[in-house]
Amino acid sequence: MIFNSTAPVTTKLRRSKPSPETEKEIERLEKDILRRKAQLYDMEQVLPKKNGMYLKIILGDVNVSILNKNDKFRYKDEYEKFKLVLSGIGFVLSVCNLFISVRVLELSFMFLLVWYYCTLTIRESILKVNGSRIKGWWRLHHFISTVVSGVLLIWPNTAVWYEFRGQLMWFNVYVSFVQYLQFRYQRGVLYRLKALGERHNMDITIEGFHSWMWRGLSFLLPFLYTVYMFQLYNAYTLYQLSYHPDATWQVPFLALMFFVLFLGNIVTTSMVIPQKLHERMKLTYQLGLDRIRKYPTSPVNTHNTVVSEETNTASSDSNKLNKSE
Repeated sequence: MIFNSTAPVTTKLRRSKPSPETEKEIERLEKDILRRKAQLYDMEQVLPKKNGMYLKIILGDVNVSILNKNDKFRYKDEYEKFKLVLSGIGFVLSVCNLFISVRVLELSFMFLLVWYYCTLTIRESILKVNGSRIKGWWRLHHFISTVVSGVLLIWPNTAVWYEFRGQLMWFNVYVSFVQYLQFRYQRGVLYRLKALGERHNMDITIEGFHSWMWRGLSFLLPFLYTVYMFQLYNAYTLYQLSYHPDATWQVPFLALMFFVLFLGNIVTTSMVIPQKLHERMKLTYQLGLDRIRKYPTSPVNTHNTVVSEETNTASSDSNKLNKSE
């Protein structure tokens, strides 16, 4: 693209130590490039798009492009509500299974998980066609979860199942609770950032951590890492149970799947943190440079400049008050 090729040009211009007038022209050019990129992106979103392979297999060549922005947002909002409602139902069924040992109730819960994750993968594929930027591991996470739910559904009613049953239900209770926390927290952050123009309207909440979730990080991360460690504990327990005489093929397979979920979740989430720390340091440095440019009379540092500005303002207000008295 033309816009991508202009980035090195502006970088070279800055390295050549341009004059103040040229520096302003470079900044104006960069802003104009960003504005043009945004305009092209908005134009691209109103054009029909082809379905991915997954949607073609399930829906055929049906056009799922949503051309109206309000309809797109409404569809995304319905997706979020769907996740919230199903998390609540899953929480209730998990608690019931902890205190009531009825096979029909267990199978109902497992079937709900299969249907829930299958529906999520379809809805997310439609969102992807319509501009949502969910990608990579978090989409694969839901496909793996669908497989895990299906294997749990066909796991025979054996002694090994009953040894793992209670741990699985407690795991689902905790996951439902964390999903509710994520929904409330991430949705609040998304609405704030979208109001400020910092996020795209089709961004969604996910079962993990993205770089834009940095605000309030200390609140959410401990809950997420607890889920990941619980997944590792499930994998370890199932691995131990795989040596049981009554163990079927579902036991080692589920042990592997829970370990894959643990590994993918913890690696993906952990990779975001140093990346965001680096971005935050760059932002702090850039803000410092901007303040120096804004207050050129203070060559020492920007903090003294801001303090002196506040002191001058306070003394000015004090003089006005004395004069009025």
